[in-house]
Amino acid sequence: MILLKRLVPRSLFWRSLLILIVPVILLQGVVAYIFFERHWDTVSRRLAFNIAGDVTYVLRARQVFSEPDQIQWIYRTARQEMQIDATFEEGAVLPEVAPRSSGRNTDRMLYHALDERLYYPFHIDTRRSDRWISIRIQLKDGVLSILTPRKRMFSSTTYVFVLWMVGTALVVSGIAVLFLRNQVRPIRRLAEAADAFGKGREAPDYKPSGASEIRRAAAAFLKMRQRIRRQITQRTEMLAGVSHDLRTPLTRIKLQLAMLAQAQPEAKTEIGHLEADVTEMERMIDEYLAFARGQGAESPVAVDLSAILSEVVDGARRKGGDIVLEAEQPLVVPLRPNAIKRCLTNLVDNATRYGEHVALSAARRGSIIEIAVDDDGPGIPEAQREEVFKPFYRMDGARSPSTGGAGLGLAIARDVIRGHGGDITMTTSAMGGLRAVLWLPV
Repeated sequence: MILLKRLVPRSLFWRSLLILIVPVILLQGVVAYIFFERHWDTVSRRLAFNIAGDVTYVLRARQVFSEPDQIQWIYRTARQEMQIDATFEEGAVLPEVAPRSSGRNTDRMLYHALDERLYYPFHIDTRRSDRWISIRIQLKDGVLSILTPRKRMFSSTTYVFVLWMVGTALVVSGIAVLFLRNQVRPIRRLAEAADAFGKGREAPDYKPSGASEIRRAAAAFLKMRQRIRRQITQRTEMLAGVSHDLRTPLTRIKLQLAMLAQAQPEAKTEIGHLEADVTEMERMIDEYLAFARGQGAESPVAVDLSAILSEVVDGARRKGGDIVLEAEQPLVVPLRPNAIKRCLTNLVDNATRYGEHVALSAARRGSIIEIAVDDDGPGIPEAQREEVFKPFYRMDGARSPSTGGAGLGLAIARDVIRGHGGDITMTTSAMGGLRAVLWLPV
């Protein structure tokens, strides 16, 4: 059963083609079996008996008419009317060992037909290279040698039948291929549109086509795509609106704290703590706004990922980070530039924040682009490598509020990369710290 599953093709086109072709082949096999078992045996038997009858006639006529002129007339008539070339070898004797038979059904039919008609020993040689059948009959005074064309044992209906079977199979296969290709094409287009949407790309020219079931699936996909886009737009607008509305009270709070610090110098420490909390809230709001602008309103365009990586590295170096870049050029892929830049910036900032040395690499791996960010920092325990992608998640120790993070960087990075059809995973780096691996479909 497992072997059968491995042999069955995976694509719908080839499976459907097998469903159409296999019954045709089985049907033709059954018809061919019946033909060769019944019709071909009957035809072969009749052809064999015709040859046996002609040979018997020549033999009987030679025994009745003994004059040389009469015998020559018999031979000449047999050659002209029966396609039999007869000669007599006076005093000859048949060898003890008969010529080896070819084993074909027609040869067996001919042997049985002659055995029923003749009362003399005889040999049959059907393996001659000159396309003749040799029949030698042992008589009292010599050997009667008869040659007849091999084609007398074949019927043209056999070739017509074989050509008919092959021709109908080819015609049916051709029609099936054309029909199935037209039926499978809408399914492929639907799969391509769904794949493009999953990678954050547009498929504006996609329209439902094909059979009614495929059209229903396509219409359901289009409605689902509209609902998802509407939800993304509503979420983006809500985040932008909430973040924007929060800026006004935060600005008032900062102003009040500044005035309070001047009025009450003795409370400067407590006021400083409050100002730090407000600053952290502003940073969190900035991340929301950046995410909303970069992921929600952008459209995918074909850009060189290597150029974006260079910009991210330059920004990290301006902040004092020690980072090395190794990237293939060019790496052109459809994506949202600002969102991807934000994603990479978050990862590189985390790496430079917790490690002294950082390495950024990018290369094409078949149908994907792999990006790796390595650092020599303390790393993340394996049990927490999935938890860090949750919004507002903070680790004890290294990932603490004092480092300046709002707990949204990795969550935004994974959201962005998954919006492009890729993903992010965390492993241990060869540099001793953390290794963040991103892959993007091309």
